Amino acid sequence: MSTFNLADAVPAIRIADENPDHHLWNNNGTWWIHYTLHLPDYTKRRVRRSLSTRRSAEARRRRDEIFAGLLSEPASGLN
Repeated sequence: MSTFNLADAVPAIRIADENPDHHLWNNNGTWWIHYTLHLPDYTKRRVRRSLSTRRSAEARRRRDEIFAGLLSEPASGLN
C-alpha cells in the first residue's frame, strides 16, 4: 500500500445549471452529498456525507460550501 498526501487529491466535481441537485441525494428525508476524489496513486475515494438537513435549498447551499472548500483546499472535505 502506497502512502500519499490527501491534499494532493483531485475532486471530481461537475456543476451543471440544468441539474441543481447534482452530487446530492435524499436518503429517507435527509440530504447527502457524494463526490469522488482521485488520488495520486491512481486510485479513487468515494466520499459520502450527510448534510443533516431535510430542506433541498439548504442541502444545495451546504453542498456549494463544501465544494468551495474542496476547490480551495482539497483535504478539507475528507473529515
